[in-house]
Amino acid sequence: MASTKADSQPQTIDLNSLPMAQLNNVKNQLTQELQHLTTSFSQLKQAQAKFRDCGNSVRDGLQKGEGTPILVPLTPSLYVPGKLASTETVLVDIGTGFYVEKTPPAAQDFYSRKVEELGRNLQDLEKIVQGKQGNLNVVEDILRQKVIGESSKGGGEGTT
Repeated sequence: MASTKADSQPQTIDLNSLPMAQLNNVKNQLTQELQHLTTSFSQLKQAQAKFRDCGNSVRDGLQKGEGTPILVPLTPSLYVPGKLASTETVLVDIGTGFYVEKTPPAAQDFYSRKVEELGRNLQDLEKIVQGKQGNLNVVEDILRQKVIGESSKGGGEGTT
């Protein structure tokens, strides 16, 4: 199926021409999208904080000597006691349960790149959230104007 240039352009719809039922549907859809994006934003912030903490742990934890007692995280809420076996290499969780052995400087670099990447993603997502919020405000304003317009029409007819 061939795609023309006109097909790839977003359609512009005059919101004032839509009936209130359709405007309510658009408002509900924008609200759901905004909630989803806000949740995603929050999750990205949490991931960024975790990567930052991991980088700090590598930096601070290896300043101690071998044999130093440490707590090893098995899950986010379960830690077991252990001893620092080596300061030459660390295991880095690269995602989905895969671990890679790296030198401490390479691990810190990995975590700092992840923090920067998530920071860029957060900035992009923030722009999208602001755009959606602006769209939602426009739809709500038009809905408000239509309700006021209908109530003034209805009020005028009842007094004559």
